[in-house]
Amino acid sequence: MTPPLPRTAREVRLVSAPQGLPTPADFAVTEAPLPAPGPGQVLIRNRYFLVFPGLRTLIGGEVDGVPLPALSSGDALFGPAVGEVVAAGDGSSLRPGDTVTHLQGWRDHAVVDAAHCTPVGDTLPDPVAHLSQGSSAYGALTRLAPVRTGDTVLVTGAAGAVGTLAGPVARLLGAGRVIGTTRSPGKAGRLAAEFGYDAVLLAGPQAPFAAPGPQAPFAAQLAEAAPDGIDVLLDTVGGEQLAAAVGAARQRARFALVGALSGQLSARRAGGSAPVEIDSFRIVVKGLSLRGYSGTDHPGLEEEWNGRFGAWLRSGEITFPHTRIPGIDRAPQALQELIEGRHFGAVVVEL
Repeated sequence: MTPPLPRTAREVRLVSAPQGLPTPADFAVTEAPLPAPGPGQVLIRNRYFLVFPGLRTLIGGEVDGVPLPALSSGDALFGPAVGEVVAAGDGSSLRPGDTVTHLQGWRDHAVVDAAHCTPVGDTLPDPVAHLSQGSSAYGALTRLAPVRTGDTVLVTGAAGAVGTLAGPVARLLGAGRVIGTTRSPGKAGRLAAEFGYDAVLLAGPQAPFAAPGPQAPFAAQLAEAAPDGIDVLLDTVGGEQLAAAVGAARQRARFALVGALSGQLSARRAGGSAPVEIDSFRIVVKGLSLRGYSGTDHPGLEEEWNGRFGAWLRSGEITFPHTRIPGIDRAPQALQELIEGRHFGAVVVEL
């Protein structure tokens, strides 16, 4: 006998506009009616969803140029998720039991157009790895700032979801020296010991949970770690780290800007700006290329990345660093912890 379909879903909603950075008090886990899937739709039981810093921008409302809608009070959050199809409407190409990715995370069940779901297949050994943000690292290091054999590569925000994969990927693509940045001495140790970073610099104010200590100016740390300069920058932070990288760049260095966390996660901003003063004269005389990365500009890259990622995972050449947070009730706290830098790698809620 087929079990009855669920009639409600638990979902995380924004209940008030945050004053500064969002806290768990700004969210609520609520029950919402769950319709049966209509023609071309599927009902999905989510297994995992990603907690990602871009939500800060959507909640702050500064979404000019962002291909996602702003979130207002009363709205349910959303984002990348992996789930199992439990029912399919007429005309759907998906069937119950299929595992898919989609963008209706932050809830335990969702009704989604089948056309907006991607079957995961067996390309990756663990379905949760489909929530990796490694495609951004791979795309940046192959399309915008291609790594050449022997290059010195700097990855800012190296302990985050992109950075923990960017360093190993740069190495696999032929980099000779890989340098990372983080706010936490503990994370710096892990990046060097477990992820192949040759040097890890402490940049910006240390995370609130890290033991305070003296810290050299970032530009001086970078000059010591890369006395001959850098060839490639994968930047997820911006701010003083981007400015210092311009000063440390070798002739014809390539810069790929994947994020701007220095502004996006600042309590003084709303998540949609990250101003920084950089030396445009140095950009000109060194012939630097500096481009912002968007995955939508590179059709077919996700499939290419999944193929290589799956092979590297199976060979043990790479891992998927992530923290699993059990239960949807802990999701708002997980977002605050992500913003505070308390986790290593990607942050995933497991349902």
